[in-house]
Amino acid sequence: MKTQLITREGYNKLRAEHDYLWKEKRPEITKIVSWAASLGDRSENADYTYNKRLLRQIDRRVRYLRKCLAELKIVDYSPQQEGKVFFGAWVEVENEQGEVKCFRIVGPDEIYGDAKNYISVDSPMARALIKKEVDDEVSVNTPEGEKIWFINRIDYRQDQNDSDAV
Repeated sequence: MKTQLITREGYNKLRAEHDYLWKEKRPEITKIVSWAASLGDRSENADYTYNKRLLRQIDRRVRYLRKCLAELKIVDYSPQQEGKVFFGAWVEVENEQGEVKCFRIVGPDEIYGDAKNYISVDSPMARALIKKEVDDEVSVNTPEGEKIWFINRIDYRQDQNDSDAV
């Protein structure tokens, strides 16, 4: 079962998606379907068929978002987190070959779409990093075997984007 945690930014993004689909996109597609249905024969009406399918996709996503938003627990930054890796942290790690990675640990519902450099708190890397500090060494089990990473930096700034992440 996936973790039901989410950052405030992630929650706001899902809420905005729900509101857009429900209040703007769905009414717009409903009008098109009604108009296309009024033209008569629906079996060969591409506008009707396509938009009816789109309406079902929107309804499916809205149902998912409503269920999801009701179950998620928002995790806000707390000053007690400073110095250690917890949910919502931006982390920079480096392996023995000098490869550097930078990412934010977030909920599983936040890693899709345009969420660059985000990893799920349920991932092996995130699990290995939780509660660790700068300069700690972590061992991560991967399909290729065990990998060793060193923590270079931990940051909890909320106003970061991908270009200036840690």
